[in-house]
Amino acid sequence: MKVVAAMSGGVDSAVAAARAVEAGHEVTGVHLALSRNPASYRSGARGCCTIEDSNDARRAADVIGIPFYVWDLSDRFHEDVVEDFMDEYAAGRTPNPCLRCNEKIKFAAVLDRALALGFDAVATGHYAQLRTGADGLIEMHRAEDHGKDQSYVLGVLDQSQLRHSLFPLGDTDKPAVRREAEARGLLVADKPDSHDICFVADGDNAGWLREKLGDRAPNHGGDIVDAETGETVGSHAGTYGFTIGQRRGLRLGTPAPDGKPRFVLDIEPVTGTVTVGPRERLAVDHIDGIRPRWCGTVPERVDGTVQLRAHGAEHRASVVVDGDRVTIDLLDPAEGIAPGQAAVIYDGTRVVGSATIESTRAVVPA
Repeated sequence: MKVVAAMSGGVDSAVAAARAVEAGHEVTGVHLALSRNPASYRSGARGCCTIEDSNDARRAADVIGIPFYVWDLSDRFHEDVVEDFMDEYAAGRTPNPCLRCNEKIKFAAVLDRALALGFDAVATGHYAQLRTGADGLIEMHRAEDHGKDQSYVLGVLDQSQLRHSLFPLGDTDKPAVRREAEARGLLVADKPDSHDICFVADGDNAGWLREKLGDRAPNHGGDIVDAETGETVGSHAGTYGFTIGQRRGLRLGTPAPDGKPRFVLDIEPVTGTVTVGPRERLAVDHIDGIRPRWCGTVPERVDGTVQLRAHGAEHRASVVVDGDRVTIDLLDPAEGIAPGQAAVIYDGTRVVGSATIESTRAVVPA
């Protein structure tokens, strides 16, 4: 097969490209230029989209012995990922930009361009596994290394995308990948993993949003209200600085009567009200989801598990599908679940699909 290897400049994508070559594919390395101004994105060990990362990817391609190109998708990335990130926070929701990047950029824009150029598939350094099911459909499963598993951020991929995807690292773990990179002479063997959000240069999400949103934010401040007493216990500069389940940085002026920490329970961007309360009020046992994406056949019901954040725990759940709406009843209640996050649905290790969380229902005390 003719394969585009998406090379971020990190060790995972470099080894994935090398393994694709070793498997007999005709491989071309491609680095994605995602920033209109690369200096504004995270750099060094913390980045994945900078000029430095592009140079690391090019050197890795030279060592592997494959052609290398840079594809400029900065406008598409800004519109589909960065703008979406700002809009979601302005609306009081908590998005996952890495998941959106996979959906809109790496397995849509990149795959579309690759197919148009005559390539057969896109290979990435994600930790997940693909198998052919008894019905002939391509199934996506968790990686062998569950601690490194990235199937959650790939839960937006549909069958047409999975049929043209390769995940060469799904059967191994990160230490083995680093050892393999060193043995292959790849200089990125010891390069630290990227973390946080690539387009927030200093890691200060709230500060970045405050600067970028400007007049687009529905409010520039408001009250922090205690759910137990109804009293105003603090103030804030913008609801976009908060997410459900947050504990740090609340700067409450009035301590809770019970002396226990308070967590963000609700965010109302129109009025600017942020509601806080005790940890036990974070627990939810019901989720309503919208905009489902299915990896294969659309199910009517799934009795399996759901994962509600990247590298988060699995929760036993009963999932019912009704057109474009998904209802999830959790047998294992979850905490700190925010609208805008993704609920990825599993049947054992197989990814069934995902939905965007629209709302949740708190556990009713017995």
